Amino acid sequence: MLLTDGLVQRPAFTAVSSLVRAGVKYHSRPGRARGENAETRFRVVAQEPGRALVEAEAVTGRTHQIRVHAAEHGFPILGDTLYGGAAWSRLCLHAESLTLQHPVSGASLVFRANPDFLANPRLALRAALLEPVATDAFRLIHGASDGWPGWQVDRLGEFLLSQSERALTDAQRQHLESLAGVTGAYHRRLHRQIRGADPAEVAARLVLGRAAPERFAVRENGVRFEISFHEGYSLGLFLDQRDNRRRFLVNHIAAGFPLFDESAGGCEMLNTFAYTCGFSLCAAKAGARTTSLDLSKKYLEWGKRNFALNGLDPAGHDFLHGDVFDWLRRLARKHRTFECIVLDPPTFSQSKQYGVFRAEKDYPRLVAAALPLLKANGILLASTNAAGLEPETFVHTIERSITAARRRIQRRHYVPQPPDFPISRSEPAYLKTVWLRIE
Repeated sequence: MLLTDGLVQRPAFTAVSSLVRAGVKYHSRPGRARGENAETRFRVVAQEPGRALVEAEAVTGRTHQIRVHAAEHGFPILGDTLYGGAAWSRLCLHAESLTLQHPVSGASLVFRANPDFLANPRLALRAALLEPVATDAFRLIHGASDGWPGWQVDRLGEFLLSQSERALTDAQRQHLESLAGVTGAYHRRLHRQIRGADPAEVAARLVLGRAAPERFAVRENGVRFEISFHEGYSLGLFLDQRDNRRRFLVNHIAAGFPLFDESAGGCEMLNTFAYTCGFSLCAAKAGARTTSLDLSKKYLEWGKRNFALNGLDPAGHDFLHGDVFDWLRRLARKHRTFECIVLDPPTFSQSKQYGVFRAEKDYPRLVAAALPLLKANGILLASTNAAGLEPETFVHTIERSITAARRRIQRRHYVPQPPDFPISRSEPAYLKTVWLRIE
């Protein structure tokens, strides 16, 4: 189903042509007697002055064919500026029904969803993906992908965190005021260089409503995490890793790819650069015994409070303070091994003993140091948000390091950032994560 402000001349017709790619667009050419033509059936469902709702059936499966054919016949889709459509809050092309074959029974399954082109697409996306009873911490606005270039807003329970490189604009403030269920909103000015900055300069400041407590809890997939607006640049939780934390909770990486063979019970997990121990907490909730390693005592103590917040005794788990490379070497000397190791380093870090770590350059060294601690058939989770590393380069770097250690990859699964961090040409992906089972 599509919505257009163009004039549809015929109530029903079929468009047939050959599509030729030119850069990011496709162009329609006269159909070939032989060859792979694109065929689209159109039928006007409703029409009023200045607007028409049109049913479109893609008989063939060519890229962009509905968009190209609609534009070619004088009714470009609303929001499809690439093909001449008027600007809109979304691309008004909607799959009203999808038919799939059940993988076991073979029965046809039909899924239907009526289009609502007037709904706010940003809110509709979050509502479709997140269960508010289980999760009240997520990205509400992700820059240009959500129609607000340079602006990010996170929902943290009944509070909001707004972030941009500039002061809050009047339009942004009005939008925050319009959101329901908000007790208070904070704004943080983003700095390109935060190392060495005064914590007071990078801290979030209250701009609307009542102040948050010094510490408060949010929910993510039923797990509680402590949040604070009073710790400089750090809140206590990286929302873009929510789906990966959930994989620990449910012992499911991907179809046919469990994290642990049967359950996490009796398994050991090592979380390097643990921060406030979010991965460790979810693995512990699933039954694993965890070891969390970080250079900051403050964040490890924060992690212990997260354990206690969820009814877990921190004393049953290890929290190791110090440099990751030093501890990896010490654990290897003690012949410690783990069923799962998490590598999620900051893009840049520095320790007195081992100097500077840059993810773009030093990730192979980190993988090489971790592999001796990974049991046979164990799981390695490698992640980075280093902008200079393309996904293919990152995965190749990890796999090359594993091969150099004479280990073999049995299974791999690449994970992009979650849907509340939507990707677009103007807001490209930054988070890169790969799960690997290693022989």
